[in-house]
Amino acid sequence: MAFNPINWLLGLFSLDIGIDLGTANTLVFVKNKGIVINEPSWVTIDKRTREPLAVGQKAKEMMGRTAGNIIAVRPVRDGVISEFNVTQEMLTYFIGQVHEQSVVPLPRPRVVIGIPAGVTEVEKRAVYDAAMSAGAREAHLIEEPVAAALGAGLPVGDVKGSMVVDIGGGTTEVAVMSMGGVVVSRSLRVAGDEMDQDVVQYIRNKYNLLIGEGVAEQIKMKIGSAYPLPQEKTIEARGRNLVTGLPESIEVSSIEIRDALSGSVQVIVDTIRDALDEIPPEVIADLMDTGICLAGGGALLQGLADRLADELNLRVWQAEDPLTCVARGTGVVLSDFDMMQHYLVSLERGSTQHRS
Repeated sequence: MAFNPINWLLGLFSLDIGIDLGTANTLVFVKNKGIVINEPSWVTIDKRTREPLAVGQKAKEMMGRTAGNIIAVRPVRDGVISEFNVTQEMLTYFIGQVHEQSVVPLPRPRVVIGIPAGVTEVEKRAVYDAAMSAGAREAHLIEEPVAAALGAGLPVGDVKGSMVVDIGGGTTEVAVMSMGGVVVSRSLRVAGDEMDQDVVQYIRNKYNLLIGEGVAEQIKMKIGSAYPLPQEKTIEARGRNLVTGLPESIEVSSIEIRDALSGSVQVIVDTIRDALDEIPPEVIADLMDTGICLAGGGALLQGLADRLADELNLRVWQAEDPLTCVARGTGVVLSDFDMMQHYLVSLERGSTQHRS
């Protein structure tokens, strides 16, 4: 890469920012500071003017409780931008929050953003354009499974193969890596959101009770599992009875919720199995030593590592603080940008390549 004295000078004073632009949560990593923002990817907007009224946690708390002229939206769906202008406003807000923490005015930042491995060129361009419109000096993209592997501390530059499964809100990303490159990858639009819908549908079908997405998410987080628990649990579910139209609460068990989630969990298991079926036997031998690393919020589903280990005959382990792996991975790139930029995605060809 040719030396640019202006970029070099700006880089001395700007805050380099890594962003995990997730379907469920957006995390912001600042170079030399760590993760400074972790908020839900929600925005409330005025239906008439399309003006944003609240972003992040405040917006999520308004979900289902807003007046008729105000709607709460998630501008990122299945890991990609579904509402460009709203995403731009959300990124502008988060980048502004970072700059507000500084006591002196700062140049516009260099930004590295995680994207799902399976997105199209149009979807990549939308993320890039949204970041630039939100105030970035430079915007760079990195595939989420690569960022997750870097954030989890996997030896992705080694000859020995390693594997990461990043289960987010909108997508599950599977990648087998060796010698700094991706050997096999899969991007699946079955993840945390789909599991929430599984719970909503199960309770609706079995109990004629309509619950909200937020309630379903809490049930999944507290008693959801992919493998029998040492001690099964129960939880109260509150919603509206679809027959009487009146409020009602019921008690559901972890056994029932495991049954509700089983379809989505099995799809993830099958996707990982398909990826394993494609890799060379030498890399399979490596994985028998290194195992499979679980990252993302979905990695926190109770018993998931046990279920995968049982079905795939490999050691499966959870990354330290799996929720922040992608954001920390963008930070790894920012820590030595010149040496690490070969992990970035080219907008022109859509391939991971060294930029020179």
